[in-house]
Amino acid sequence: MGIFETYRVLGCVAGSVPFSVQKRGTETFVTVSVGKAFQIFNCAKLNLVLIGPQLPKKITALASHGDYTFAAYGNNIAVFRRAEQVATLSSHNAKVKLLLLFGMHIVSVDTSGNMLLWAIEEINQNLAPCRHIVLHEKFSPSCIVHPNTYVNKVLIGSEQGPMQLWNINTKTKVFEFKGWNSSISCCVSSPALDVVAVGCTDGTIHLHNLLYDEVLFTFTHSTRGSVTALSFSTDGQPLLASGSSSGVISIWNLEKKRLQSVVREAHDSVITSLHFFANEPVLMSSSIDNSIKMWIFDTSDGEPRLLRFRSGHSAPPLCLKFYANGRHILSAGRDRAFRLFSVVQDQQSRELSQRHISKRAKKLKVKEEEIKLKPVIAFDCAEIRERDWSNVVTCHKDTSQAYVWRLQNFVLGEHILKPCPEYPTPVKACAISACGNFAILGTAGGWIERFNLQSGIRRGAYIDASESRSCAHDGEVVGVACDSTNTLMISAGYQGDIKVWDFKERNLKSRWEIGCSVVKIVYHRYNGLLATVADDLTIRLFDIVALRLVRKFEGHTDRITDLCFSEDGKWLMSSSMDGTLRIWDVILARQIDAIHVDVPITALSLSPNMDILATAVVDQNGIYLWVNKAMFSSSSNVDSYASGEEVVSVKLPTISSIEHSHVGHSDDLPHISQPKDTLEFPIQEKQIPELVTLALLPKSQWQSLINLDIIKVRNKPIEPPKKPEKAPFFLPSVPSLSGEILFESGKLSVTENNGTGDGKQMKTKSDMPPSRFLYLLQCSKETDNYTAFTDYIKRLSPSTLDVELRMLQVIDDDDDDDQQEAEKRSQLVPIEQLLDYFIHELSYKNNFEFLQGVLRLFLKIHGEMIVHHPCLQEKAIELLDVQRMVRQRIDKLFQSGKCVVAFLSNSQI
Repeated sequence: MGIFETYRVLGCVAGSVPFSVQKRGTETFVTVSVGKAFQIFNCAKLNLVLIGPQLPKKITALASHGDYTFAAYGNNIAVFRRAEQVATLSSHNAKVKLLLLFGMHIVSVDTSGNMLLWAIEEINQNLAPCRHIVLHEKFSPSCIVHPNTYVNKVLIGSEQGPMQLWNINTKTKVFEFKGWNSSISCCVSSPALDVVAVGCTDGTIHLHNLLYDEVLFTFTHSTRGSVTALSFSTDGQPLLASGSSSGVISIWNLEKKRLQSVVREAHDSVITSLHFFANEPVLMSSSIDNSIKMWIFDTSDGEPRLLRFRSGHSAPPLCLKFYANGRHILSAGRDRAFRLFSVVQDQQSRELSQRHISKRAKKLKVKEEEIKLKPVIAFDCAEIRERDWSNVVTCHKDTSQAYVWRLQNFVLGEHILKPCPEYPTPVKACAISACGNFAILGTAGGWIERFNLQSGIRRGAYIDASESRSCAHDGEVVGVACDSTNTLMISAGYQGDIKVWDFKERNLKSRWEIGCSVVKIVYHRYNGLLATVADDLTIRLFDIVALRLVRKFEGHTDRITDLCFSEDGKWLMSSSMDGTLRIWDVILARQIDAIHVDVPITALSLSPNMDILATAVVDQNGIYLWVNKAMFSSSSNVDSYASGEEVVSVKLPTISSIEHSHVGHSDDLPHISQPKDTLEFPIQEKQIPELVTLALLPKSQWQSLINLDIIKVRNKPIEPPKKPEKAPFFLPSVPSLSGEILFESGKLSVTENNGTGDGKQMKTKSDMPPSRFLYLLQCSKETDNYTAFTDYIKRLSPSTLDVELRMLQVIDDDDDDDQQEAEKRSQLVPIEQLLDYFIHELSYKNNFEFLQGVLRLFLKIHGEMIVHHPCLQEKAIELLDVQRMVRQRIDKLFQSGKCVVAFLSNSQI
């Protein structure tokens, strides 16, 4: 139990496992691993289309075929059909290292030298391997490839240096290549027959002819590290791309046998995969720096340029802060990047630009790492001035100046703030005023200065005359803060002195000593409370207005890493290197919840709506999100789900919110569950009885039902349709309102009765088959389940639904005999069934807005008929009662919601 529950992880794009690329139709998809889960991206825009379930262990190899994804973890291979795990292959006795798609088979190789062959088509029925080949004990496989046109053969490279060619069908070793006295790291088949490219850890690339066992030529780039990935171009250009352990991509010209171009800053770490798209001048690369990039060769000099990419932090984040009412998260990491992550849509995540880093590094002939700003250690933002000028200020490690950023354009600002230029010391703390006009900076030398964000001009320094030197604090400034009215400015020194200043006049108003060193402060502007963290692992809360200590929280056993107030000021959250996250109730002055995670939390931030908590942990590049259960619980008592003084151990959030469906064992292997025989219309169960559900249809589909007559008049054609000059040949078909094409099997005609001339019509009106509309309505009435009927009418266009309802009209004649009355009563049955349908669905509160539109159109067409027939009036009265009950329920909820909003607004004021 706990207030916060695990949700998901942001910012994880790619891992250390080579990706798998497959083309389906006209689109290409890439599958990448991120720890214990996998993600599938559409290469057209690199947008995320699917996230796989969480596996028990980290993924070590990937392969994909059609809807199936094969992920190796530990000694097992999990088989997924889209995001559902359907089988586990568990015949390996060692860690699975390599996977290869081999036609309609999957080849898997483990670290012990066992190579197994699995038939994809037989996975549903048989989970045993088709072939089992044991490699030599002194042969440690490192890569595997299927050479083109080599039927039933695979080439395996080893860490010892030799290569072996195996026939999988006969389970025999065809040939062994001696190698080049270096470990083989990667191997890829070329478009030319019998030729493969082999990359070695000593930085050499060998173009080897398998048929004659001879080296055609060799490329060397030992200065860039070992070769980790290779790929041949297939668009007609004789190019070979190689990736190195230093993150450099080299492009080799095979005709000229020389280096054509080098992408020096392609990635920040080891490149794990390279892939040229089929018949396209586009190269995809991935690296363990948590990024996927696509490069296109369309320049005149043959140099590749970056086409599109997806990336996250390549080093752990240091600071977090929610932005844009909780829709985005600002994050700064050890990788010197300042990023904006979207909580709603991953495609909106991006890195803030530091103004042409690549061009400047290329011009100065230095690495981009040397030009980038140093890691951010603290920052602050103000949303109120986003459209006017720079609204973010950052402090950087060992940097005597602060930088501003324009989040409107996602770029570095034009001003650089330099406090105390006479005696420059690193800037350690920063804050932006509530109005967004001023930035306050505190330095390691005790200097505090105010700047105007619009112009970047100094607006005065805060100096304490009682200090031995002209500065604000005698020592490092660990934190600064401003109140909500630009009246007070609060600062804290490392020596343990807290000072309150007049914001405008910059005069010292009051001060007090804590008694020990202060390492961090957090100020809540609306309740005027200042939280401080000292070396004695105690959290103290001070009332700035009353200038006294009001709360004291103890419980952490190791260094406290971060603090965060909730938006209403009632909760204070703290994280520590002891692995705990504690929530303190400020009003009750007690701990209400505490959780323990395996990896300590280093930074945290709670969204303004208090629904999501974002955390950063040690040695992890992602941002871990937690959901506040108090926002979704019907109980108003936090103690009902909080842990109180007890510390509860929990796991960190995962990439996927879906856990693995099964942990495979050799004696208990899962299989694909076949769908059971069910009713034609499954019964819909409601999780919350009082819930009112919506149809989630576009407004045009159900709002157009009301004004359909007006729309038809407006859309009436001006000219009559023109007859085509030559009508095309077509098959005779039966008109259908559902849009389905039904071909005539034969014409209905009047036949002669033995040549007497007395013709009889084959089918009468009563014998005509019912429409799909009436058939589903009747079947739903019999089973008392209208799901199929609702789904059908939701797919109809407004005009088609209008025609279906109008076809149920009863024509009244003056001649009322018994036969006609009986026929009329039978025609009223569908209308009565429709009334039952409305009563049933409204009572269950399903598809509320769509049913209101259909009901209004139905009453508009058949309202008079219902009034004139007593058998329908009773149903109409029952429908009116149900409609009134649902309306009252919705109005009551709406009024209560308005009261809650008004209460929250008044409480904030």
